[in-house]
Amino acid sequence: MTTATTPSHGPLTGVRVVELAGIGPGPFAAMLLADLGADVVRVDRPGGPGLGIDPAHDVTLRNKRSVLVDLKAPDGPGRVLDLAARADVLIEGYRPGVAERLGIGPEPCHARNPRLVYGRMTGWGQSGPLARRAGHDIGYIALTGALGLTGAPDAPPAAPANLLGDYAGGSLYLVVGVLAALHHARATGAGQVVDAAIVDGTAHLTAMIHGMLAAGGWQDRRGVNLLDGGCPFYGTYETSDGRYMAVGALEQRFYDEFMTVLGIPEQAPARDDLARWDELRAAIATRFRTRTRDEWTAVFADSDACVAPVLALREAPHHPHLAARATFTDHGGLTQPAPAPRFSATPTTVRTGPARPGADTETVARDWDVPALTAVPGPATTPGSTPETRTPDTRLAPHRKADQ
Repeated sequence: MTTATTPSHGPLTGVRVVELAGIGPGPFAAMLLADLGADVVRVDRPGGPGLGIDPAHDVTLRNKRSVLVDLKAPDGPGRVLDLAARADVLIEGYRPGVAERLGIGPEPCHARNPRLVYGRMTGWGQSGPLARRAGHDIGYIALTGALGLTGAPDAPPAAPANLLGDYAGGSLYLVVGVLAALHHARATGAGQVVDAAIVDGTAHLTAMIHGMLAAGGWQDRRGVNLLDGGCPFYGTYETSDGRYMAVGALEQRFYDEFMTVLGIPEQAPARDDLARWDELRAAIATRFRTRTRDEWTAVFADSDACVAPVLALREAPHHPHLAARATFTDHGGLTQPAPAPRFSATPTTVRTGPARPGADTETVARDWDVPALTAVPGPATTPGSTPETRTPDTRLAPHRKADQ
């Protein structure tokens, strides 16, 4: 229970999380838990996993604290186990078997702390023929059928950054699993392992479409369906200045308003005549090319036509609606998305900037009562070596190998 001496930073205030450093969905999941108020201690290794960017700009390190531990040193695993003994949750993103070889797998952690929720973030999962293979977001979403949903029918599938696999199918499912297991642990006293695989989460995201496919309401090819750009009133259109507007006028009443505001209700074929969808799309496209994106934004500003401008990342924080809701925030000179979702009784906030590797070792040692963290580390078993660490079954990060 939160007391006057323990200020609430969100609904997870008082929950302790150990994050074994990696890149991608593991750190993002840990950031989400930290945003929700958990005390997240990131165990960084000497040299770090590295994304080729200054850690000071890595937003996924916000609201955390960092300690340095060389897991290849004789006393390295013991330091992690000391933290695990005092934690509620541990998150790791190594390949299957690596944590066990390092001596910090579920068995020794649960021996020290039977209530611990041990969250494992990988691309392929802990079992299966590909479990030990390297991979990246694009490969995971490719095998689940999700990548094949994106893009025009006459072009290659479009890669949706790493949002669909790493973060939606990976991080968010890990967080859901960890919180569910934490609820179970607090009710029963028994921790467990959460196997969060990006392939599992991404496949789960396609549940509705699989239902539509079974019902005959979805064709198993892209660019010909209601929600994949095949429908002329659910897609994007270029404007006269080379920018784009997004249209989502699916329901009849919204479509009617869309056509009225667009100004071509008498010039376009009926929306239900699928044989003339190409003609309808051409009419809409021609009309959108007569004005700039910002001009069309103003035209549709006060309508229920379900039309919005396609904004760039740097533009989004300045949109009037997002600015009014403070969807983005500035902290330490970094513009970044604010914590989400929102809570009426336990509000969240960006409390601290990105944790610098090792900067919080002394305070964590004191707060968590782990004095061994500040002891002089023992020599590494192999000078200059680092653990085989990586996020979800990924050997290569942009510009740099994750396990260098």
